[in-house]
Amino acid sequence: MPYDSAATRARLLDAAYDEFSARGLAGARVDRIAAEARANKQAIYVYFGSKDGLFDAMLAVRMSSLADAAPFTPDDLPAYAGALFDALQDNPDILRLTQWAWLERADVTPAEIESHEAKAKAIAAASPAALSETRAMDIFILVVGLCTAWTTTAPALRAAGVSDPAARQAAHRAAVVAATAAVVDRLSAD
Repeated sequence: MPYDSAATRARLLDAAYDEFSARGLAGARVDRIAAEARANKQAIYVYFGSKDGLFDAMLAVRMSSLADAAPFTPDDLPAYAGALFDALQDNPDILRLTQWAWLERADVTPAEIESHEAKAKAIAAASPAALSETRAMDIFILVVGLCTAWTTTAPALRAAGVSDPAARQAAHRAAVVAATAAVVDRLSAD
């Protein structure tokens, strides 16, 4: 059977997702990733250069998937917030990966900065008010914070006094969408 480098690369990225999500960048081991991917450890260095390179490649793939699941709609941030909330519920490890990156690295990547700046510019451009890019960035950061609050709150706290967890999550999603609308209205008015 011929060697399939694309399949090996994909298996490594999937195994890296599981390993890095559970253990972070420092705690992850290339031996475990290679074993899980049914690949030679050397393949990690051939395809990605280093463990850090593998982490970056895996995170880029997962963030692209998140962007596909929750397309950015600067002219309808409440809808974006609802879609992002849903996507994070479907893939909570993506948020964990970004938190590992922020905890274990000194700074964010230039690509992350560019992505956030582009979103702030799009929000400013879509706003009927004359928003500065700084104010638009504030709005974007607040929207992301609203969307991630559920996932970063302990499950026992989210379920406190609740008999129907699914209804509770749906109510929180509705609150995220409403709060996003309020943030946009309030910060656009200043």
